[in-house]
Amino acid sequence: MSDPLRPRASLRTAVVWEVLQDALDRRVKATGRQALDVLDTGGGSGNFAVPVARLGHQVTVVDPSPNALFALERRAAEAGVADRVRGVQGDAHGLFDVAERGGYDVVLCHGVLEYVDDPAEGMRNVVAALRTEGVLSLLAAGLGGAVLARALAGHFKEARQALDDPNGRWGDGDPVPRRFTAEQLTALVEGAGLTVGAVHGVRVFADLVPGVLVDTEPGALDALLKLEEAAAELPAFHSVATQLHVLGETREAAEA
Repeated sequence: MSDPLRPRASLRTAVVWEVLQDALDRRVKATGRQALDVLDTGGGSGNFAVPVARLGHQVTVVDPSPNALFALERRAAEAGVADRVRGVQGDAHGLFDVAERGGYDVVLCHGVLEYVDDPAEGMRNVVAALRTEGVLSLLAAGLGGAVLARALAGHFKEARQALDDPNGRWGDGDPVPRRFTAEQLTALVEGAGLTVGAVHGVRVFADLVPGVLVDTEPGALDALLKLEEAAAELPAFHSVATQLHVLGETREAAEA
């Protein structure tokens, strides 16, 4: 469910939206409730929260940035879902100062684990926000995508440094504090007590293809979207994806 007014943005979100919307639909059927309670940690200005609210769900966004929360409020109002979106200032480590423990059917943790001091603790916190039958949508920066991007840009020493660095950083100027492999993310999810439902590579090709090709070649955007979706589920491409998406489920939800 990508935004039709932002076709280039759909390259970054299409795979995640497809998986997330399916998970939301399955939770609706399992619970018998049309409106789920959704928590979006680090949800920023509402790139995911507002479209989720458009589906009829109640969304709480926790983000440390007042500016992002202001933009969220404006975006939700413009979309006509202000009554279904609530923004509160906070972060993953102090999550239960502002969010309800065990109070959510679905938790989104997108672009958060890269920045927390202790990813395992952050993961345990967001999982603790789930109800007994709940689903986690986890999105984080992928190591392989960064290595490949630096190498293709001719920065071979930085590519090698990212490959060797414990946090996947290519240098002091790297804006991302930490990157993950698919194995590391699934280990974090399982370590927090969830069952891994699916793993997808996100932006496998989108960040490598020159924008001019996508913008000027007829049908190129749709073809690239289809390619991204086809490659996303194949483990061979997880190792070169810019981002990795893991769907985790509580054991009760997985068995439902």
